[in-house]
Amino acid sequence: MQNAFIVVWRESLEALLIIGILYAWLSANDPKGKGKRALAAGIAVGVGLALLLGWALMSAQSGLVGDAQEFFQIAMLCVAALLITQVVFWMSMHGRAMKANLENRIEAAHSQSGYYGVIVVAALAIAREGSETVIFLYSASGTIQEVLLGAVGGFAAAILTAWAAAKSLGRLNIGLLLKISSILLLVLASSLLVTASDHAINLEWLLERVDDDTLVRITDAVWDSSGLVDDGEGVGKVLADFAGYRARPILPNLLAWGGYWLLAASLYFFWIRRRGK
Repeated sequence: MQNAFIVVWRESLEALLIIGILYAWLSANDPKGKGKRALAAGIAVGVGLALLLGWALMSAQSGLVGDAQEFFQIAMLCVAALLITQVVFWMSMHGRAMKANLENRIEAAHSQSGYYGVIVVAALAIAREGSETVIFLYSASGTIQEVLLGAVGGFAAAILTAWAAAKSLGRLNIGLLLKISSILLLVLASSLLVTASDHAINLEWLLERVDDDTLVRITDAVWDSSGLVDDGEGVGKVLADFAGYRARPILPNLLAWGGYWLLAASLYFFWIRRRGK
């Protein structure tokens, strides 16, 4: 539930900021108000596209059985981790220029295609945030009720955060909130890859050859910390769902987790830091 809360809160907050930027531009440049109605139509189209993606994913899974379903789950977990990582690093590099970029795009679209252009810009912007949310929620662990509860709570928190930022209540530092949420999203992405490695073990992809005729699964735990923090209940269960913690991790779990953070650190220090200098 906490995973769904964080992702929906972050994605919804970004979507609300985008809507706010577009609305402010239209308020200043479209006194007749037709552009605002086009913005509302674009938001509806974007939400509809995200829901269509969710329907397509559910339909695709319902037609799969056995190993095919496991393949599909692994693919979705990896795609979700990739999207989350891409969002974090894209925002780190382009977040400051997002307002100017959006205003330039909607100005160009408005001048070339009128209100239809406004609909397209708004729809694509919202559909991107919505599709990322849908893919993650599809890959999230937990019951449907838990995921939905977390999603609803995250959306409500995003609305409250955006409202507080607009009113400047309590000197809310939206930049700091986005940085903290970025770290949490990276933690979530690493946990998705750990879960994907669990599915890969179930498919017997990762095998160890004993002799010419015998293959066994790599299931020996590297260590056992269940006596300290059990991943099946309490704090350990939260860490398992949120951060990919395993009390008895196997080698593929550690490779997935460590490889992800090595890649994330490399991207940060050799790409973003250098671009910032």
